[in-house]
Amino acid sequence: MQELREEYRDLSRILFTQEEIAARVKEIGEEISRTCAGQELFMVCILKGACVFFADLMRAITIPVRIGFMSASSYGAGVFSSGEVKLGGLSFPVEGKNILIVEDIIDTGNSLCALKRFLTERGAASVKICAFLDKESRRTADVAVDFVGYAIEDEFVVGYGLDYAERYRGLPYIGILKREVYEK
Repeated sequence: MQELREEYRDLSRILFTQEEIAARVKEIGEEISRTCAGQELFMVCILKGACVFFADLMRAITIPVRIGFMSASSYGAGVFSSGEVKLGGLSFPVEGKNILIVEDIIDTGNSLCALKRFLTERGAASVKICAFLDKESRRTADVAVDFVGYAIEDEFVVGYGLDYAERYRGLPYIGILKREVYEK
């Protein structure tokens, strides 16, 4: 068993181990490869949280892909969604492209709804969404998710790219953060 990092003391428990994550990412990559076979796929990583999942997923997909990066956020400095969506970093043309948005976690869905609309309005041929984690119980926007790693309960999760106050991103597993850490 891998040795747990110092940050583990801030977690109530590990939700998904490094091994479970690797197996699930491989399955998602195979599903995307089957579904998008014959298409030129343009993967868009939503920074910062999705970067670890994005890198692993890109290697698990067996069809050719091109990549780009964007930011999309409805979070401020706190824990809960601000409701205001900020998009940034689009530095590539999307017209006529089959886009796969890769996100770390879907909460309200507001950011992804705005991002999908933004890409569609700019002429993307298709826009699909892949999220590693899905908190469907918190959804307020009507957004379809095409590929999901895990559906989870409404818990504050960190690790595998996800953070709280820019900490915990490097944990190789997904853990549930203790309430007393983020309710200080």
